[in-house]
This record gives sequence, C-alpha cells and structure tokens, in this order.
Amino acid sequence: MSHQNAVIKSVGLLLLPVLLFTGCNAIGSAHGSGDSRADGARSIELLNVSYDPTRELWRDINASFISSYVKKTGNRLSIKQSHGGSSTQARAVIDGLEADVVTIASIIDTDAIRRRGLIKDGWIDRLPHRSLPYYSTIVFVVRKGNPKGIKDWNDLVKPAVQIITPNPKTSGNGYLSFFSAWGSVVLRGGSREQALSYITKLYTQVPVLDSGARAATTTFVQRGIGDVHLAWENEAHLEVREAKGELELIYPPISIRAEPHVAVVDANVDRKNTRAAAEAYLTYLYTDEAQDIIAGHYYRPANEVFLKKHSERFPQMRLFDISEIAGDYLAAHKQFIAEGGVFDAIYKSK
Repeated sequence: MSHQNAVIKSVGLLLLPVLLFTGCNAIGSAHGSGDSRADGARSIELLNVSYDPTRELWRDINASFISSYVKKTGNRLSIKQSHGGSSTQARAVIDGLEADVVTIASIIDTDAIRRRGLIKDGWIDRLPHRSLPYYSTIVFVVRKGNPKGIKDWNDLVKPAVQIITPNPKTSGNGYLSFFSAWGSVVLRGGSREQALSYITKLYTQVPVLDSGARAATTTFVQRGIGDVHLAWENEAHLEVREAKGELELIYPPISIRAEPHVAVVDANVDRKNTRAAAEAYLTYLYTDEAQDIIAGHYYRPANEVFLKKHSERFPQMRLFDISEIAGDYLAAHKQFIAEGGVFDAIYKSK
C-alpha cells in the first residue's frame, strides 16, 4: 500500500493507538494542489510531514493558519499531517511521500532529505532563528507519588528502575534522550568512560525500545510498562494532564536543547505548484498568533517576548547545546548513533 493510500484519520487523542497519519484540517474542499475555480481562486492541499508527538500542535496551528490564509488570498486550503518517528518520516519523504514541508525532530533527518536533492542547500537560513520557530527538551514522566524517587539522570540507573525511551535510530525523542543522558555525565565532570558505563546501564534497563515517541507513550501509559518515561516536554505535559493524577512530571536539572527545524521540500512544492502556500505556512509560525499557540502546547517559542510571556510554563533548567558534547549534530550522529557507533556497541551487548 502506498503512503498516500495509507492515510488514516485520527481523533488526535493521546491515549488511543495512533498510526502514521492524522487527518487534515480544511476549509472548503481541496481537489488537488493547484486546481482553479471559476472565480479564479485555487484549491490547494499541503502535506506536513512531522515527528511523532506534534499532532495536537499542528491541529491548532493549521486551523489558525488556514483561516488567515483564506482571508488573505481567497484560495481554498487544506493541510494534511503525517506523523511518526523522525528518521522513519525522513525515509518516507525520500522514498516518495510528497511532503510540501517537513517539520521533523532532527536536523540529521532533514539533511538526509536535502542530500537526496529534495531540499535546496541553504534551507536553514531561509527562515528566522535558523528555521527554528520553537525548541524543546527532554524531561521525565513518573508514576503517581514518584515511588522510585527519580529526580535526576543518575536516578534512572538505580536498581529495578525500568526506563521507557524510543529507539534513537528511528526516533527524535530517542535520539535526543540519548544525548541528554550522555551530556548529564560529561557536562558535570564525568569522563567519557563514565558516560559510556552510565549509558550502557541505562539501556539495559529499557524493557521496550519503541520506534517513535507516541508509541513509547502508549507503552508507558496504556500498557503500564516502566517507572519513568523520557519524553518531549510537550508530550510529558499531555501525558500528565490526560492521566488525571496517575502520573507526575519531573524536570531534571540538565537536559539537551532540542531543535526541530522546519523546511519547505523544494522539489515537491515546485512540481505541485504549492511553493507560495508552503512558504506562507512556515512563515506564519513566527507570527504572534502562532507563537502563542506554540507556547500553549508547551513548546518553547523562538520569540523571546513570548517565551517570557509564558515563562510559568517553562521551569528553569540547564539546556545544553549539542556542540557541548560533539561538534554538531552530524558529528554526534556519527559518534553515537550511526552504524558502528556507541549505541550499536552497547545495545548489541545487551
């Protein structure tokens, strides 16, 4: 079955099983990417290929943008969403999923699409803040009362603590959790050998290695497996809210600054004649309206004014840059996650 034919509409609730796709928000109908109507307006359809736990964010962003875009242009617009593990999503686009924009979790995955010629060089400098309308981090979700006393990264490897985190080879959540755990050792005075020992022990205490963030949430919440879930900040808040007192959120003192960049997929928008709409869509993310929506979903707005406005949502913690543990994400990927890297060495030894 093709990716296009695999579209499954989702009600968008966290605690229901979710497959690759969610449905679209639309005003009017969309008969194609560039159909014209008798009054000269166009019916436009965009596909946003995103990472796993962004369904709720894009549901609200899309509704707001569509309303604004229709008023400004007179065109009809619909936006479809695809969600999954970041690397899995990048592979789908490379293999032919006709994304107009990608909003996936890892710059490595966006760069993989660029290297296949689908995104033009220099994409990262087309939008403000190096194409980062928001950023995030990795935090902990624990059971009611925090029975294992988990407050910091070193608490994860206490005896009998089960950790839920997705596969760093397929998931941005898993990828960033790995880097956060490593940084929690070396950025507080630990040696490489101590970090390697710690990360090896951590993964021996992971009973299920899911492919994406939302699957890991299902394992932790619905299936009741694990004592702690290493989650995106926004996903953690959603879990705790929907669990109605059965889960608690813990902010560790240190974690990574997670940077899910956004990009237009040039080859696709030029073929589909959707560039103007796709560029307007991503530009909209920097507006006051969108920055407020972003903060409301517990993503940290790129605009400092809105970050300060919503500061009560974002407790102070040390967010370290990837350059503090490796040269950049490409270097970190090669060292830790790529074939033959640290993760392969420790996980194959389990």
